[in-house]
Amino acid sequence: MRTEKDPLGMKQLPDHAYWGIHTQRAYENFHISHENAPVYFYHAIAQIKLAAARVNRKRLGRKKADAIIKACQEVLTGKFDDQFILDYLQAGMGTPMNMNVNEVIANRALELLGYDKGLYEYVHPNDDVNYAQSTNNVIPTALKIAALDRLDDFHTQLDLVIRTFEKKAKEFSKVLKTGRTHLQDAVPMSLGQEFLAYAQELRITKARIQQASKELFILGIGGNAIGTAVNAPKNYDKHIVKELRAMTKRDFKVAKNHVAMTQFPYEFAHLSSALTLLCIDLTKICNDLRLLSSGPTAGLNEIHLPEVEPGSSIMPGKVNPSILECMNMICYDVMGNHHSIVLASQAGQLELNVMMPLIVKKLLFSIDILTNGLSMLSTKCIEGISANKEQCRKYFDHSNGLATLLNPLIGYDAAAQVAQEALRTKKSVEEIVLKRGLLSKKEWDALIKKSVE
Repeated sequence: MRTEKDPLGMKQLPDHAYWGIHTQRAYENFHISHENAPVYFYHAIAQIKLAAARVNRKRLGRKKADAIIKACQEVLTGKFDDQFILDYLQAGMGTPMNMNVNEVIANRALELLGYDKGLYEYVHPNDDVNYAQSTNNVIPTALKIAALDRLDDFHTQLDLVIRTFEKKAKEFSKVLKTGRTHLQDAVPMSLGQEFLAYAQELRITKARIQQASKELFILGIGGNAIGTAVNAPKNYDKHIVKELRAMTKRDFKVAKNHVAMTQFPYEFAHLSSALTLLCIDLTKICNDLRLLSSGPTAGLNEIHLPEVEPGSSIMPGKVNPSILECMNMICYDVMGNHHSIVLASQAGQLELNVMMPLIVKKLLFSIDILTNGLSMLSTKCIEGISANKEQCRKYFDHSNGLATLLNPLIGYDAAAQVAQEALRTKKSVEEIVLKRGLLSKKEWDALIKKSVE
């Protein structure tokens, strides 16, 4: 055990601990959810510390700066992942998370310089590792770095879902079916048109997410406590953003107004809102696919989903739309996270919004589960969907919605009589049309073909 001291007193820490007294106090104070922020978020903080050490090299001195830089690089390899130990529900703004990283880097730098952990007169967590920084812009900046990194894979998986829907749209382009409005028979369409609509809507929503993501490239690092750059050298914000830009290969820019950015971290709510729009799309699409696959004998049964697992512990042979149900639940979880983010975003007071730890956890969790869910959806569901062509055609041929195609030829009232006769006699609209001599078989087929082109 080693002993560390702070203004509140003394604490003993385990010999293996690279964290320090601030982290230890937070660990003892906050046993709430038993969940941490994701480790890659701590890596994003370490990237900021690395950039700061490079910018601060002259002030720190070569040996100390090199030790801090080396410690940061080791953190980024994952070597110290077990040292980030804090519940994500913690002190406001995330000071414990920032100090957890500061202390781990400081203690590892001390070792690299040949000193024992805790000898902070040689490398100090606040005075050296955190020099010219404040938690109030370290945490939001780290969230932007982490979110952008995770969004790369997210967009890859969303693109795969879109392309898979487009592939299926082409495969099903000749499969005729009846459209439905109000869950009642409507006008004809192809199954391909239905799937292409899913792909097109997801492309639109992807563009909305990309637009919202652009706000993450504006960084408030260097603004410090309330955005007035207190205790930061002149142009420090420009220098550290330049370093982060070089390190991450992302086009980060300095915020025009650090005070405003510190008070109003609404870019995260904006991104979360765009992700929620995606969830609205996915919920509707998954619900549609569940309806279209319902059955197999007492439902619509127009498509077949891949069978991924037995569906019931009591009903033999039953197979459920498990992947779609899971995707629905993912969407509801993300929507709930968004509500938390909105509440946390509006909770700012005066010069600071202190609810960042909650925003960090909920936003990154939303991105991660959506990414994994989209991968699951494309590979375990959409790719394996097949059309029940016979069932689609059966519904198509006996749909009263086909009578709508007659409106321009015989008028609404006469077309309604055709539909009523078909329903009463249980004959198809085609049979009624041909029996009445309204159209020839060739003319009817041409009308059908035109309606689904």
